[in-house]
Formats: sequence, structure tokens, C-alpha cells
Amino acid sequence: MEIFGYRTQVFRRALCIAGYLFSCGALLLLFYWKPEWDVWANCTPCDLEEADIVLLRATDEFQRYKRKKVISLDLQRLLDSEKPEQLFSEDQESVINRAIARPGGKVRYIQVQKIRYVWDVPGKAFVRVGSLEDSNTCYQIHQKFRDGLTRRQRDLRRWVFGGCLLHILNPFYVFQAFTLTLWLAQGYIEYSIAIIILSIISIGLTVYDLRQQSVKLHNLVEEHNKVQVKVWTKPEGGHQSESCHLVPGDVLLLEGQKLSLPCDAILLDGSCVVNEGMLTGESVPVTKTPLPQADNVQPWKKHSLEDHRRHVLFCGTEVIQTRPSGKGPARAVVLQTGFNTAKGDLVRSILYPKPMNFRLYKEAFLFIVGLVIIGLIGLVYAAAVFGSRGVSLEHAVDTFNTKEGPDVSLLGVVPFGRGMFFLPLHSFSSGPLPWGPLCQAMATCHSLLFLEGRIQGDPMDLKMFEGTGWEMQETCSEEKETGETEAFTIVKPGATASQAPSEGMSILHQFPFSSSLLRMSVVTKELGKDTHGLYMKGAPETVASFCHPKTVPSSFQEELKSFTAQGFRVIALAHKVLSLDAEDSLRDLDRDEVESGLTLLGLLVMENRLKGETRPVLEELRDARIRTVMVTGDNLETAVTVGRNSGMIPLGDRVILVEAADPEGPQPASVTWQVMEDMQSCKEKNQDPCISIDGSSTSFHFAMNGKTFQVLQKYFSPLLPKILVNGTVFARMSPGQKSNWWEFLLLLLLKSCGLVLPPLQALKMAHAGISLSEQEASVASPFTSQTPNIQCVPELIREGRASLVSSFAVFKYLTIYGLTQFIGTALLYWQLQIFGNYQYLIQDVCITLVVCLTMSLTEAYPKLAPYRPPGRLLSPSLLLSVFLNVCFTLVVQIFAFLFVRQQPWYSPIRSHRGCPLGNEPFLLGNGTGNATEPEDTVLSYEDTSLWPLVTIYCIIVAFVFSKGKPFRKPIYTNYIFSTFLCIQLGLSLFLFFADIEAIYKGLMLLCTPTIWRIYILIMLLVKFGVSYFVEDAILQNHRLWLWIKALLRFRSSSKYRKLQRQLQRDPSWPPLNQRDFAEDRKGEAYTNPVFENSEGD
Repeated sequence: MEIFGYRTQVFRRALCIAGYLFSCGALLLLFYWKPEWDVWANCTPCDLEEADIVLLRATDEFQRYKRKKVISLDLQRLLDSEKPEQLFSEDQESVINRAIARPGGKVRYIQVQKIRYVWDVPGKAFVRVGSLEDSNTCYQIHQKFRDGLTRRQRDLRRWVFGGCLLHILNPFYVFQAFTLTLWLAQGYIEYSIAIIILSIISIGLTVYDLRQQSVKLHNLVEEHNKVQVKVWTKPEGGHQSESCHLVPGDVLLLEGQKLSLPCDAILLDGSCVVNEGMLTGESVPVTKTPLPQADNVQPWKKHSLEDHRRHVLFCGTEVIQTRPSGKGPARAVVLQTGFNTAKGDLVRSILYPKPMNFRLYKEAFLFIVGLVIIGLIGLVYAAAVFGSRGVSLEHAVDTFNTKEGPDVSLLGVVPFGRGMFFLPLHSFSSGPLPWGPLCQAMATCHSLLFLEGRIQGDPMDLKMFEGTGWEMQETCSEEKETGETEAFTIVKPGATASQAPSEGMSILHQFPFSSSLLRMSVVTKELGKDTHGLYMKGAPETVASFCHPKTVPSSFQEELKSFTAQGFRVIALAHKVLSLDAEDSLRDLDRDEVESGLTLLGLLVMENRLKGETRPVLEELRDARIRTVMVTGDNLETAVTVGRNSGMIPLGDRVILVEAADPEGPQPASVTWQVMEDMQSCKEKNQDPCISIDGSSTSFHFAMNGKTFQVLQKYFSPLLPKILVNGTVFARMSPGQKSNWWEFLLLLLLKSCGLVLPPLQALKMAHAGISLSEQEASVASPFTSQTPNIQCVPELIREGRASLVSSFAVFKYLTIYGLTQFIGTALLYWQLQIFGNYQYLIQDVCITLVVCLTMSLTEAYPKLAPYRPPGRLLSPSLLLSVFLNVCFTLVVQIFAFLFVRQQPWYSPIRSHRGCPLGNEPFLLGNGTGNATEPEDTVLSYEDTSLWPLVTIYCIIVAFVFSKGKPFRKPIYTNYIFSTFLCIQLGLSLFLFFADIEAIYKGLMLLCTPTIWRIYILIMLLVKFGVSYFVEDAILQNHRLWLWIKALLRFRSSSKYRKLQRQLQRDPSWPPLNQRDFAEDRKGEAYTNPVFENSEGD
């Protein structure tokens, strides 16, 4: 946001207050909607340092303004005689220290969307507060905050930061108030009362809905405001406190009890097991490790890169288990509180949703402007007619209401023999794995936990551990000679395990898995022995790079490819003996040092079976011409094979492998293009491996890994959009790369639908992110499917399309209803008349209101259509529909208005309402009364003729616009709507044909001959036939519109389609079996570090 400073002027303020009074509050309401006008009228520009009002302007395309008052806090009383330098002697660069003005002890701040920004005096800018400074190093965090804050420091931070609390005039009602006043003045008493009742009901339902949302939101956050936590302060020590009093810098003591975290905190000592289902959508326990005490100058987040999340306990997550370390319980320093936390950010996104730049909103505004212009034309017409007849203008005004989880099974393991070659695959179905380092690696190198009497954790780790036949026991702890308490997990051979000369093994320390590092490792010790070992597992190419070259066989890549090409998931295992002394602290181990010089043990092969519903769903999406893309962290060849087996890559299509390399010395960055071998299709044909290149096939798919994507983004950014057009498989993608991929796709090419579980950032960036989890995952994704498979994707698309079609149908209906009523009223204005009170009530309440409430209840069609519904409000088909229907009703109403005057029984003077009794003839002049009686403003044969035409036509267009296939089910499946439509039609015909005196008097209608009513019915049938034919056979005829587009040579203007057509005309695309170099390294693209170091899985 851009920020501008202003100072309030007394004289301007006085003038504005006078304007509020003289305008009866209208000026104040205008300033409420236009805060920038308020600031410009009341204030003069000045420097931010002197401002008492600031004006914020968004930097997006909307450029919305916000007015904020600068608030001043006097800290002199709190500081007493103590100087700020004394409180911040160890933290001179603290935001609070920089925000305190000297002398005076005042702090200036503004509050923007629940976030507080204080004035940084030396930096002369408003900076965000509410969290620890990111500039702190790991060492500084331990040194500054390990022993907690003093009471004075806590009070000062609470005053400046605010508490750890989460708390949480529509123009339409102004328009309603104006129109109600006008209708009451015009004598529409009953109609106005009905509208008032409906408005009260609408406001009541709105308030109730807002109240329910507020209660849900309150319940979502209130539980974190009253959590009892144990806080360590100096010199008092530990004491109980409510979470609402927490401030960044407080030290929490985590002593084993289950706890819903009320803030974000950095773990300093010990370890914790938490459930982050709300953040990730996965109910898998996650182990949090303490922040290392590394003595370096790097900020703590950059030091840990993506691993920094492994040290952070997030607000809203549940602490399941804690493990003490050192001389006391687990400790964590409060990082962020209130709306600065991850959960607070969710609440803020609900309270202040980001404006969406949908073209629909702009087109809706233009559409409404068009209707306003028509209304103004009608106003001028009415004024001219009434003025020419000598009628006062005050009587001439009327208002027209116009993540799918993997299905993994353990196949076997390929041990590495001593002769520099791999041994045959050991299948677990044939028996347990023999005792040895490979078996020990599978039993210990994982992140599983023994909680609530069962083993919990990652499904792949669970399968691997179950394959050993070993068992896990509760976490144990022992006190070392140094006085420190060491906690660890024990695994022992089970009844089904192979015979082992060992009682078991203890897992002493874990280097957790990171999607950027693609590996994890554990430090273990065999029970009863003093030998320590390190076991590593991860991506085969990564693990092999940490092993001694002599322990990696030359056939490593060939062996790996033989499994990945068949779609198997492969994990490498390695081992190393560690020499640790008794006094060595496991926390001080350097990961880079201990994870080196390993010995490769073998390859763990897992079968990644496709779920039964996956292939049919992908086929349904392909038949509907919806493109599917795979973005995964798996091996590239495994991903390609899964893509072929699932039908994402049809049989016979070419897969082109794209590989990019960073610059090396004088050689610039390069990219190579090579056709991948289609191992699967050759296997099915019992042939030797071959290259699937069909000269007649024009379909191809690009496949690449995350490293290639990163290099392309940095050095070949103009090439990246071309690759994304046909990119189908993106493997070994880290969460940051996935988010970057989403960003490119959204900005350059496509609408998107995010699927599956992590990463969080990618799901948030997608237009429709779906979390396939049984857990509440509101932070991770706007949609959560309780069915853990991808069947929800076509369902969401079907429902979305049906909702869009229904919304446009209601919009068209309301537009045509308003214009139809406008035409009828304009014709009656010609003779200084209007529709009656109850006539309006039937049209507006009994018909239109019911139609709008029930028309959208039609369910989605069960099969996806191979094309999308019109997504534009100003699309040709929608505009033609409105225009032609308005033309039909205009012609019919003018014809009826003029034709009724030609009837022999017509009389311009209206007073008699009765019909001839029995067999009495309908005499000429029936309906005439005393010529001296004043003319009625409603009663006339024109009104009696136009009212059924308008009323029944509202029912006709409601039926016509309720088209079923291909996006919605047939109209008769919407039982409520169909029933009401039949009742409305029957009631309208009854009122029109029934010769009942009470009806004529109540509705202010005149009796007409039966033949004339039949004429009106014929006009309505003609209108129905023409409207239905035009709407169904022409406007909704997709093939006809395709033919018209082809005839007119119309081409889509979207970036995706333009690029697609450009590439189709390029004979050199796609490049094959060649290598290209970056032209100019100075023109390399900028890589956003936010995405490179973003939140991990």
C-alpha cells in the first residue's frame, strides 16, 4: 500500500460538519463510501512524521483508499523514571526501542486490518509490530529470550503490540428507503407495506446469517484467548497466565499436557509432537525440533531455510506430546500473537477478503449503468408526457425495480552387495528382511510416533516400518551424567521379524525430512552397546551424493530407472557409524558433518497403485476438454509412468524431457530437449525398449523436474509460457517451486483448480483449492472434501458451472422482468395511468420473488459438457437474449395497447367494473359511467390488457431461462420451482378469466369479452413459442455459435489460446534432440525469494 500523511484543519472541519447538517447526513454517507474525499475535504497534506490522519491507497488495479487515524501512546507513566535504554540494553535494534520518541516517551501508531504499525523514529516509516524481528539470528534469539522477559518489559510490549486477542452500511438499503418514501407518497400503501415486511425479513435473515458467521468466527478464535499457559519471567520464574496476556518474547513452558497453541512460538528446548491438520489438511503428527544455537550472522529463517517451520509451533495447532531436553521442560519463545499468527491471518482474510478482479464485476457494473440510462430515459419521457398534459411533475415520477493421499504398498527392497552390484529384489511377501544395516535403517529412519497406544505418522514411513516386523515402544528418557535429560524412542524386533542378535535400538536424534533437502536421517544406538550410527533415507540421487563413491555401484542409475520407469516409488537408504563421546550433546551435532561419507545400503521399492476412481475421473475431465497436469515431489520417470497409466498422457502421445542446467564458468545456462522412452507401451507389446514417436501424432507433453523449472524461470523466462502450454508432468518440485508454478500459470495462462494436500501456498493461490482431508483445513484450502479421492474435482466443476448458469439466468430474468414492467408502465403513462397496487404485488412478490428464490435450486447435470458456459455477463448470447425478449414484449404490448382501442366495446372513460350477468350480451359502451366522474389513474381497458401480458410473461421467461442440459438437470427435477410455476400460471389464468366482482374490484380490472381474453392468451402463446425457439434453438445452440465463429473467423483473445495457435503454426516447435543456450545472462529473470524459501509441506 501507498501511504500519505495529512493534518486536520479546524476551518475545513467546521465547514464539513455544516455540510453534514445541511445535507441531512448525505455528505457524511458520501464520505463514508469515499474516504479519500473525506480526507481531502478535512485535511491538508503534510509529512508522515507530523500527520494525524493517513490515507492508504492499495497498489493493485482497484486502488482502493482507506482513512486511518494516527493514535499516540504516552509511555511516560509506564516507564516512570526508567529510561528506554535501560529496558532495551540487550536489544537496541528492537522495533519498540526505535518507536519511542525521545524526549516525551510517546509512540505513534495506526491500526490497519487488525494489524498495528508503529512509527519508526530513526527510519521515518510505519513498521509492523506484533512479532519478533526477523533480523534476529539463532544465537540472538536464545541469548535474548531464553530466560524470559521482566514484568516491565512485558507490560511495555503489551501496550505497544496490543494483547494476544482475536476479535472480530449497505447502499442497497439506502436505495430501498428512498423508493419506499416515494411509493408511500404515490399512494402505494399496501405495496409499500409488503416491501417493508420483505425488507425487514431480508435484513433479519442477513443479520442472522452475519450473527451465525460471527459466532463461528468467534468460536474459531475465542478458544485461544482463554488458554491457561505457563510463562517464564525473570526473576519470578514460572507462573500461570491467560493466553490473552502473551506478548512476543514471552517464554512458554511446555510440560507434557495437551495444549491448543494460542500463538506462534519458536521452540528453544526439547521437542514437541503437534497436529497441524488445520494448516496442511493432513492429520499426521509432526515432530518439532528446537532452534539450533548456531553462532552466525544470518537471520534465523535464512539459516534454516525451509526447515525453519520445523522449529515453529503454529497458532491453532495442537501439541500432542512434549519431550524435555536439557535441565528442564520444553521451552518456546512467543514469535507472534493475535492477528499476526497463521490463524490470525485466516481470520483477517475472512474479515477483509481480497477484492477479486473478475471481469464479471466490471460487466455487471456496465450492465447496471445501461439500465440506469434506460430508467433516466423513462423519467424524461414521463416528465414530458405529464408536462404536455398540464399535470404537475410531482405525479410523474415512478420507480422501476429493475489432495489425494497415495495408495502405497511395500513391494520389496534391493540390497547392495559387497561386490559393487545390487542383489536381487527381496519381496516382503516371501518373508521378513534378514537382520543387518538395511533392516536397521528401515526400522529406525522414519518420523513415526507411538501415541495413544498406536503408531502414527506418514503412511509411507508406516508401510516401511511394518515391513520389518519390528515394534515401537513409548518414548523413554534417562538422566545423563551431566544432569541433562535425554528422551528417545525404542524399536524392538517383533514376533514376525527375522531373528536378530540385538534387543533393539533407540532413536536418539532426528534430522527431519525437508522437501528442499529431499532427505532425512536419524542418530541411533543399539541397546546394550555404546556404538552409535546414522541412517539416512531420501531421494535416491540425493542419498547417493552423500555416499562414498566406491559404495555406489556403476549400475545405480540403470537399476533406479528400471523401477521408476514402471511407476514404482523408490527410496534409497544409507548408513554410517558415528563416534560419539558420552559428553557430546546431540543437539550440537552439525548435520552437514555427520551426513557425509555414508555407505549405500540399498533401494526400497514401493508400489504406488492408482485408486480405482482415478482413471475414470481423468477420462471424464479429458472428455470434457479439461486439461490435467501433474505437479509432484516424486521421481520424474515414476511421475511420467503414473501419468501414462492414469490416462493423463494418452497412449501414443510423445513425452519430451526438458532438462536445464545452470551456467558453468564461461558457458551460459542451457536447456536440452529429448524424447523419453515409452517403457510402458513397449512392455505391453512385449517388445524391446523403444522410443514412442508416431509421425502421424501431433500430441506431445513436456516433462521436467523442479531444478529445470527453476533454471527456466531464471534464465529462459520467455520460453517458460510456451512450455507450460503443453507441460504435463512436473516432478521433484519443492513447495516453493510449486507455488511459483501456480503463479506463472495464473498470471500467464489458465484458470486453475488446485488439488490434493500440500503445499499450502499453492492451494491458496489456486482459484479453487481442494483439500482431501477429514481434518478441518480452513487455512489450507477454501474447499475440503470428506471423500479422500479426486472424484470431488468434476463434482466441483459441475456445481460451479451450474451455479454460474443459474446466476446468469436469474440476472436475465430480473432484467427482462424490469424492462417488461417498464414498457407496460411507459405505455400507461401515455394516458396518465399506472398499474394498480395489487397488480404490482402479484408481479413482484407472488411471482418474481418466488422465481428468484427457487430457480437456482436445479441441480447440476451429472455429466460434464465438453465446453464451458458463457463466463461473461456481456456475452453476445446473453445480450441477444435480453434484447430479443425485450423486443418481443415491446411489439406484443404495443399491439395490445393499440388493438384494444379498435374494439367495438372499448370506452376511454372508466368507472364500471361489473360484467354482464348470465347470458346478457356484452353491450357496446359497457364500462362507461358518468362522464362527470373523475378519470381513474388505474382503471382502463389498456391496463386490463397489459397486466396479464406482463404478469404471465414473467412466468414464461422463468420457464424459458430454466434450461437443463448440458449444465443443469431438466426443469422438472426442480420440484419446488416447477410446482410454484404451475401454481402461478394457474392462478394468473384464473384471475384473468374468472368473472368475479371481488377480483375485479381488488385488482382494479375491467371486464372484457371472452374473445378478447382469448386474443390475449394467443398473444402469450406466440410470445412463449418465439421466446422458447430463439432461446433454445438459436441462443443456446453451441454448434450454431461455433459455426458462426468459424464463419466470422473469430478467435479467442486469451493469452493461452493465442500462444497455443502461435505454437501450432511454428514448424520448429517442439524442439527435439537439441540443446539451446541462454542468450544474455544480464536478462535473467528475477526469482522471488518468498517462493524459494516459502512454507514447506
